[in-house]
Amino acid sequence: MKEISVETLQEWRNTGKEHQLIDVRETYEIEIAEIQGQHIPLGELPGHLEAIRNDIDVVIHCRSGARSARAVQYIMSSRPEITKIYNLAGGILAWADKIDTSIEKY
Repeated sequence: MKEISVETLQEWRNTGKEHQLIDVRETYEIEIAEIQGQHIPLGELPGHLEAIRNDIDVVIHCRSGARSARAVQYIMSSRPEITKIYNLAGGILAWADKIDTSIEKY
């Protein structure tokens, strides 16, 4: 499984590199902290696979990287044509540590 660092994701955002960011956390977690992107809770992923693009880089994230790693594995097995998919290493916790310290950790 490919991973992307929070620094690389921030660079993509700063330079306007097209990508799809998907947050697989639960709704209550998004209310605590978020870094934008599309929200598809992990448990609802099977019903939303068609929403995942295969023509651009896709970054999946969660709180720490564990759930998003499971999501990446599931997507790769369910839609093998999606090859440019990355797990955000360290999740939103790493983002809060290294990119935006104003984000609440939970």
